[in-house]
Amino acid sequence: MRRLKVFKSLLIDSLDVITHGSRKYHLWMGFLTFVMLVGMYCYSIQLDQGLSVTGMTDRVSWGLYISNFTFLVGVAAAAVMLVMPTYVLKDIDFKQAVLIGEGLAVAALIMCLAFVVADMGGPSVLWHMIPGIGVFNFPNSMLTWDVIVLNGYLFLNISIPYYILFRHYQGKDANPKIYVPGALISVFWAVSIHLVTAFLYQGLQARPFWNNALLGPRFLASAFAAGPALIILVLAIIRNYTAFKVENKTIGKLAMIVTVAAQINLIMLVSELFKEFYAPTHHSESAYYLFFGLHGKNALLPWIWTSIPLNVLATVLLTFGKFRNNFKVLYFCCFILFVAIWIEKGFGLIVPGFIPGPYGKIAEYTPTGVEIGVTMGIWALGAFVFTILAKTAIKIETGKLRYKKKDSQ
Repeated sequence: MRRLKVFKSLLIDSLDVITHGSRKYHLWMGFLTFVMLVGMYCYSIQLDQGLSVTGMTDRVSWGLYISNFTFLVGVAAAAVMLVMPTYVLKDIDFKQAVLIGEGLAVAALIMCLAFVVADMGGPSVLWHMIPGIGVFNFPNSMLTWDVIVLNGYLFLNISIPYYILFRHYQGKDANPKIYVPGALISVFWAVSIHLVTAFLYQGLQARPFWNNALLGPRFLASAFAAGPALIILVLAIIRNYTAFKVENKTIGKLAMIVTVAAQINLIMLVSELFKEFYAPTHHSESAYYLFFGLHGKNALLPWIWTSIPLNVLATVLLTFGKFRNNFKVLYFCCFILFVAIWIEKGFGLIVPGFIPGPYGKIAEYTPTGVEIGVTMGIWALGAFVFTILAKTAIKIETGKLRYKKKDSQ
């Protein structure tokens, strides 16, 4: 009964926290709400007219939605780079940032699921994904495993921070015997969610561009570069606009993780380019289309030739400690690396896998305004969810939100 009372108090206090703030906070939340409303309007058009309003066709059946889904799975998995040092290796430098990282993982996973719903055309077909009711095709379907690991990882990233914050809200320490086992499971689960997503593509033998043994490891390398890069940018904003203290040492260690992961990702990229272009076969046509165009079709050239230089520039700058330890340079590198990997794992991976088709036909893909609107709305939803979670967590962690203080008033 007391726990229910504390939980009710936490909900009421959280609502109070997220509905009050500075003018900048209200402008930010108002902007996100507006973008979400635009996304909902675009989604209503899609629900009314079907997926024909998108740029996807029977030739290119995965586009902007699945591109963002694939990228965000990596962002969610990157929370393990904070969870493992904090809960497993007992590194106190990561302790302040771990809850922020897990909140980011929750927001990313919610966006992942939203992009899946958008790509399926509408929520009315989601019952097919429910075990025992829909056509789940367990255990043969890789999509089945992807649904399981994504929802399992979402549960872990909600339950562990909730338990810790619930205890801290009461002015008590969290019991490691309760949350550490879950943290250990989440470490392996984080790797599995991105590997299984990679296996979705890797197992399609008819798509030689994806049928690559390096795809899984490269997914992880890019995830552990882009995810922590985003976490660094978020931590920079939080420590500039809130009372939440994030030590320079924490950001410095995250920067080292980003650097090593970006270097590994770049090495794997070079290896893939060598494989595709040194002794090309007809299976290299997708790569030729992506990097040089094919038969006069070159819609993806501006994207990939923006991504590669940004990736190389960020990796080279981060490699040198002088630049990496300069936070202005670090934030710039993290931003361009995040953008570069978003392009590389989106338009640079998903779309060219369909081009050319099995009979050699080239049908290019360009996202429509409806797709872009829905995508922006889902990203705004993720930012909205993260802002709410972070604002409440920061109030609790800084001691400004306590159950006992309320009782004593």
